[in-house]
Amino acid sequence: RRLSGHPVIGPVEIGQDLKGREIFSFEEIHRFEDLRLDYTNTVHPAKRYVLPSHETLCTFDVQNATWTKTVDYGVDRSYVFLGLHPCDINALNKLDKVLMESPFPTPYYVAKRKNMFIIGLECTPQPGCFCRSVGADTVTHGFDMFLTDMGSAYFAEIQSAAAFSLLKGLKVREPREADHRRYMETVDRKNRLFTTTVDTTDLTKILDMEFQSDVWKEWGKRCLSCGTCASVCPTCYCYGVEEQVAMNLRTAKKTKHLHSCNLIDFAEVAGGHNFRPDPHVRLKYRYYHKHRGFVEAFEESLCVGCGRCGTACLADIAPPDVIASIRGKDG
Repeated sequence: RRLSGHPVIGPVEIGQDLKGREIFSFEEIHRFEDLRLDYTNTVHPAKRYVLPSHETLCTFDVQNATWTKTVDYGVDRSYVFLGLHPCDINALNKLDKVLMESPFPTPYYVAKRKNMFIIGLECTPQPGCFCRSVGADTVTHGFDMFLTDMGSAYFAEIQSAAAFSLLKGLKVREPREADHRRYMETVDRKNRLFTTTVDTTDLTKILDMEFQSDVWKEWGKRCLSCGTCASVCPTCYCYGVEEQVAMNLRTAKKTKHLHSCNLIDFAEVAGGHNFRPDPHVRLKYRYYHKHRGFVEAFEESLCVGCGRCGTACLADIAPPDVIASIRGKDG
């Protein structure tokens, strides 16, 4: 009830896959019964609420000899995000480095990001998760409150005054020594559940050395260049901009849409020349951006190891297998 004044976004079950497994998505919660804090992972990340797939940047209205430009950042209230796992919070932190903390921040992203109240939740590693290998299994910032389920109670970490005020009206107590031990035991159980690992030792150097490797061509033969990986990735932010002018020349609008570097027209320029016409080249540059270019710029990988891309890929291309093959190992 204390959150009822704001829209609450949380994990809900939206269906089942062909194998009968539950499919989860971050959606606005209207009934407490719909909230599934025991969810595994969502199909799409929370990114779509701050970086939507399509967004109107501005509109133009021409009247006689004058014209009016209207800009709408798409924010009318603050949203509460409940139940984000560490990888998804870390993903937002990485997007912040590019879209909010860079010399040229994106105001549309910043406006939405600043109006997020995030309550994180500790997760249970799934078979495709390799977040621990890329240092995204724990999160130290980027949230207001973080909860760890210890069975009969939640261990809560508070990082904002708003979260502190929220807890003031609830029945809470300071953790005791026994609570700290239970928390450590819970974390230890989580760490033992990781089954997928990625060797990231000297990965940037290895990628440089294997830039011309034939391994990329083998993966390129499998890649369908469909862009599904980018659509489910919590950190992909490449985009394109289109301008549409009405036939009567009275109105116009500029729209932004997320793009994928795997799509064939991604590197096509005016005149029709394509700098990356081959599927294996586009696939390769996606991995180099995640694990080489972003590391050079921000000293950390852009990948958070959530495993969404490998799960969604129709060709069964997953980062652990690709990186293992680049290192000369079996996936």
